[in-house]
Amino acid sequence: VPAMFTAIGANPSLSAKALLFCVLTATRTTETIEARWSEIDIENQLWIIPKARMKKEREHRVPLSAQAVAVLKTISHKGDSPWVFNGQSRTKKHAPLSNMAMLNYLQETLNYPNFTVHGFRSSFRDWAAETTDHKREVIEQALAHQLADQAEAAYQRGDYMEKRKLLMNDWADYCFGIEAP
Repeated sequence: VPAMFTAIGANPSLSAKALLFCVLTATRTTETIEARWSEIDIENQLWIIPKARMKKEREHRVPLSAQAVAVLKTISHKGDSPWVFNGQSRTKKHAPLSNMAMLNYLQETLNYPNFTVHGFRSSFRDWAAETTDHKREVIEQALAHQLADQAEAAYQRGDYMEKRKLLMNDWADYCFGIEAP
């Protein structure tokens, strides 16, 4: 795994940066490619995705690992475009990256034809559940999932932000092969 992420991180293309950011934040493709600079607070290592862009129509606060912030710092703002990951549209002045850009990079450039971008969310879930002590509720919150148990979900008011910071830092370290202290 670390060799793959080192290779992705070494590529200067916007598709590679978007893929790396998407994996490090365990977000969905559309959440990533439609990320706006106004949603990101680099100083506080936080990305707030508005509810209008979320599958369950609930605002999602994403703690950013040092590695995710490092990716953002390599991206230059394009004029007055709001997008973090600018696309190349022939018909619009500003557009986000194509929803196929990360998948094409993964399958064609990196030569992982059986991998999908969304599959990394599953990998994150499996890794967290099987190899860490992070609680299920924290993992599910990191994925912006609602708890299946409606009674339990009704009482869940917090978003486990401090615990999710630890989880996302552990995930980023795992991706890059950094051993836990």
